[in-house]
Amino acid sequence: MIEIRDLDFSYKKSPVFKNINLSFPEGNIYGLLGENGVGKTTLLKLVCGLLRPNKGTVSLDGFTTHDRCPEMLQRIVFLPDEVSLPDGATPQKFVDELLPFYPTFAQGTFLHLMQEMEVEPDRRFREMSFGQQKKSLIAATLALGTDYVLFDEPTNGLDIPSKAQFRSILSKRADERCTIIISTHQVKDVENLIDPIVILSNSGVLLDASVQRIQQKLFFEYGGERRDDALYSEMQPGGFLNVVPNTTGEESQLNIEALFNAVLRNKNTVKELF
Repeated sequence: MIEIRDLDFSYKKSPVFKNINLSFPEGNIYGLLGENGVGKTTLLKLVCGLLRPNKGTVSLDGFTTHDRCPEMLQRIVFLPDEVSLPDGATPQKFVDELLPFYPTFAQGTFLHLMQEMEVEPDRRFREMSFGQQKKSLIAATLALGTDYVLFDEPTNGLDIPSKAQFRSILSKRADERCTIIISTHQVKDVENLIDPIVILSNSGVLLDASVQRIQQKLFFEYGGERRDDALYSEMQPGGFLNVVPNTTGEESQLNIEALFNAVLRNKNTVKELF
């Protein structure tokens, strides 16, 4: 489990987090959402130990992450939005360089994922499009076999079919013990995949809840008229999508973009509901 306790962090005199608490139990695909600049990437770097808290702790199965001990690093991998790739390297050579650090790497899994992503493992990165490079890195990341996988904007640069491939590949890992955290602002790309959902803002953690709990607390009404009690209302073909407090206990279909907007516009109300 990843545990964040009483965390403060700032870049020099620019505060990012103030006394936040979060936990990420194993076996889930978490969505880490928030507007640009609220600290999603910073949080991932704190989780994998690339940054050190000013106050509080970040731990992974008992390891203090900023100590970056080899036993911990073998269990976690972080794929940032942009990666500087070795000149002339191929995806296969890239993973070969990682082998000494990740004893759980599975060559068969890597080749299978590369085939599913429709990318050649022995083709040079410089001969690939940005989307092909991104798919290669996703395949390599998942083939390392770590217990924890951190993705920062993994669908950036992917076309529509490739985004579907990404969702399919991750959904197959949902029943495994692997814990995946996806930081993204492209929420439609990961809808129906992430659960639980964490939403950050400049004031801290606005929401940390499972999809089931969100559906218990909020009702997503499709095709009605604009409602005065809506936390968020959006015109759609055939009427309005309204997000309102769920007072009847009826289940509805979650819309992550509407949820995101409702949470940002009604911070105090959402905190009271959850």
